[in-house]
Amino acid sequence: MPSLKSQSRDQSWWGKRTKEAAPKVIQILGDKLPCTLVAQKIDLPEYQGEPDEISTQKCQEAARQVQGPVLVEDTCLCFNALGGLPGPYIKWFLEKLKPEGLHQLLAGFEDKSAYALCTFALSTGDPSQPVRLFRGRTSGRIVVPRGCRDFGWDPCFQPDGYEQTYAEMPKAEKNTISHRFRALLELQKYFGSLTPPGDSDDGQGSGEG
Repeated sequence: MPSLKSQSRDQSWWGKRTKEAAPKVIQILGDKLPCTLVAQKIDLPEYQGEPDEISTQKCQEAARQVQGPVLVEDTCLCFNALGGLPGPYIKWFLEKLKPEGLHQLLAGFEDKSAYALCTFALSTGDPSQPVRLFRGRTSGRIVVPRGCRDFGWDPCFQPDGYEQTYAEMPKAEKNTISHRFRALLELQKYFGSLTPPGDSDDGQGSGEG
């Protein structure tokens, strides 16, 4: 399969609603990134379905809009007692209920277990090529909100094996166990398996940072 560099003229598009995320992705992927990420705000429809279906559809639409390769991130928070809900609709649940309301959703259930799922969807920009999905999952439980309120549902999610919620953890510690970090590790492995840009025949081996 051709590297992203050869298909994208040394650029790829980061499809997420906030541009602040791109530097963190670049930091984790490091020299395994075979192209340049450009943060781009892309307005995508709110698809419905299972997480993989939604990630694939978003990636296909983003690739169509930018006419090139894209990397799109999607996050779910899934309550086992609710059969996986809120899942990909967590943004809307959080907006209406806040972390306290998310915790109260499970008031009538003994099972407070949950998992956070991050999916990175990657398209080369060629509609004939399949979208590749890279998933990371962190299991935990839903608790009474604790900690800083500056990042979504972090205050009510306590990962297994820890006494702190995501919101109470130092960022450096959270970043080593988070669902997002685990998904990025899978993406890093994939990029590492691609032919290095310098080994291709199209000349410009300038992908190393």
